[in-house]
Amino acid sequence: MYIWPAMKSLRYLNKFIFKYKFKMFWGVVFIALSNWLSIFPAQIFRNVLDAILESVDLINLFKGSSSEDIVKNLFISSAIWFAVGLFAFAIARGIFVFFMRQTIIMVSRYIEYDLKNEIYAQYQRLDISFYKNNNTGDIMNRISEDVSNVRMYLGPAIMYFINIVILFILVVITMLNINVELSMYVLLPLPVLTILVYLVSRKMTKLSGEVQDQLSTIYNTTQESFAGIRVIKAYTKEKSTVKHFNEEAELYKEKALKLAMADSMFNPLIFLLPVFSTILTVFVGGMEVIKGNITYGNIAEFVIYINLLTWPVASLGWITSLTQKAIASQKRINQFLNEVPKIQNNSSEPFHMEGSIEFRNVSFTYPESGIKALQNVSFIVPNKTSLAIMGKTGAGKSTIAQLLTRMYDPDSGEILIDGKNIKNINLHDLRKQTGIVPQEVFLFSDTIEGNIAFGSFSGGELSSAEKELVKKAAEEADIHNNIMSFPNQYETIVGERGITLSGGQKQRVSIARGLLKDPKILIFDDCLSAVDTETEEKILNNLKNATAGKSTVIISHRVSSVKNCKQIIVLDHGVIVERGNHEELMKHKGFYFELYEQQLSEDEK
Repeated sequence: MYIWPAMKSLRYLNKFIFKYKFKMFWGVVFIALSNWLSIFPAQIFRNVLDAILESVDLINLFKGSSSEDIVKNLFISSAIWFAVGLFAFAIARGIFVFFMRQTIIMVSRYIEYDLKNEIYAQYQRLDISFYKNNNTGDIMNRISEDVSNVRMYLGPAIMYFINIVILFILVVITMLNINVELSMYVLLPLPVLTILVYLVSRKMTKLSGEVQDQLSTIYNTTQESFAGIRVIKAYTKEKSTVKHFNEEAELYKEKALKLAMADSMFNPLIFLLPVFSTILTVFVGGMEVIKGNITYGNIAEFVIYINLLTWPVASLGWITSLTQKAIASQKRINQFLNEVPKIQNNSSEPFHMEGSIEFRNVSFTYPESGIKALQNVSFIVPNKTSLAIMGKTGAGKSTIAQLLTRMYDPDSGEILIDGKNIKNINLHDLRKQTGIVPQEVFLFSDTIEGNIAFGSFSGGELSSAEKELVKKAAEEADIHNNIMSFPNQYETIVGERGITLSGGQKQRVSIARGLLKDPKILIFDDCLSAVDTETEEKILNNLKNATAGKSTVIISHRVSSVKNCKQIIVLDHGVIVERGNHEELMKHKGFYFELYEQQLSEDEK
C-alpha cells in the first residue's frame, strides 16, 4: 500500500515506543484478551439457537404428555444460564477494554509529553537565524497541532489497528474451523476493500500535508495580527486584515473539505462489506445446512462474526486518516528536529571571564538577507574599560553586539575574549557572564519584579535579599519611583510584551535586568532611545558606579550617551571610519563632530 513507504517519517517515534514497551506490551495483551472474549458470545448464541430449535421439536414431540413441563423447564433453565454466560463475558470483556485503553491511550499521552518537551528543547538550542527564517505561527503549529496529530496515531490509530489484526485473526480461524467454504465466501469482499483503501490513501497523503501547511499559514497570520494590533488600528487596516485572514481561511477550508471528501469515501465503501457478506452467509450457509454440513445456529454465528468485523473494518478509514495526518505532521516535526544549530558549543570547560575584548579583522554577512554588515573591523577593549559604537542606521552597530554574545559567528576574522577565541569558549559561561540590554526590548507577561529578576535568579519566590537587589537595580535604572507609583508596585503585571508600560519604562526595566545580572561584559544596544534627556542623564550618572569594574560597550545614536567612554568608534557601512575619545573626535571634525553639533543645536531649541 502507498501508506507504508510514507511511514518512514514515523520511525522517529520508535524510540518513544521502545521507552514504553512494557505498557504497550500489556496493552496488546489486553486487546487480545478482550477480542478473545468477544468470540464466545457468538458461540453461545449458536448453541442457544440450536437448543431453541431442538426444544421446539421436543416440546412438539412431548406435547400433551407429562414430560412437556419437564422439557419446558429444562429449556428455561438453559436459557437463563446462557443469559448469565453472555452477561459474564460482556463484563469480563468490558474490564479488559478498560485496561486496554488505560495502557495504550496513556502511552500516547506520555509520548505526546516527551515529544513536546523534545521539540521545545530543540527550539531553545536553535540559533537566531532559524527564527528569522521561520514564522512564529508555523513554529507554534508544529509543537501543538502536529504533535496532537501524532498522538492520535500513537493512541487510537495503533490501538484500533492492533484490535483489527487480532480480531480478524481470531474470527477467521474460528470461521475456518466451522466451515472453510462458507468462510471463503464471507471474506470475498475484503480484497476489493483493500484496493479501494489503497486508492483513497494516496489522495489523503497529499491532502493531509497541504492542510497542515495551510494551517501553519493561518496561525502565522493570526499571530502577526494580534502582535501588531496597535499598528493595524492606527492605520485603520482592520477590514483589509480581516479580508486577508478570510482568504487564508477560505483556502484552508477548501483543502480541508477535499481531505474530508476523501475521508468520507471510506465509510460508504466499508459498510458495504457486511451487507455483501451477510447475503453470502445466508445463501451459501443455507446450502450448507441443506447438505448437513452446518446448523442454523452456525449461520447466526457467522452473521455475528461479520458484525464483529464491521466496526473494526469500518474504522480502517478513520485509522488511515489518522495515520496520514500523523505522517504529514511528523514529517514537518522532523524538519525542525533535524535542524542543526549553526552556533555550536565547542567547549565544556568552565570559563571565568575577566572582560577584555578584541575584534581582529572581523567581517560578517547576514545569512538570511545577504547584507554585508561588517568589513574587516578591528578594535580592542581592555579589561574594565568602556567602548562606544556610533554610526548611522544599518552601519553594523548592533551586529557587533550579536557577535559578542555569539548569536552569530563571523564569516572571517576572530573575536577574542581574554585572549581566547570566542568559538572555543564555553557558550553557556560566555552568555552567563555577558549582559545585554537589547535595542528591541522584550518583557514577559509577568510582574515587573519577575522581569527584572529574569536571568539572575533560579526562579520561584524571591528571598528578601534578592528583592533588595532587584530594587537596587531598578533605582540604578531610574525606574524605581515609577514602579512605586503603580498600585501593585513591583507585583504589577506588565502584560504581553510589556504593553502596560511606556517605551521609556520598558527600556529602563530592561536596563535594570541587565544591571542585576552583574556580568563581566555589559552591552547597552541603543537602550536609551525612548527616554528624555533628563532621565538619560540620571541613568548615565547611575551607570558610572554600576558599571565600575566591568567592560562596557555602549551602542547609541546620542553623543550624550557615549562622550564619557574611554574609546569611541564610528561605523559607516560596516567599516570603522573614525576612532578615538570624545576630545580627539571633536578635533577631527568628522561624522562624530557633525552629529554632536546637530544634537547640541536640537537640545538648545
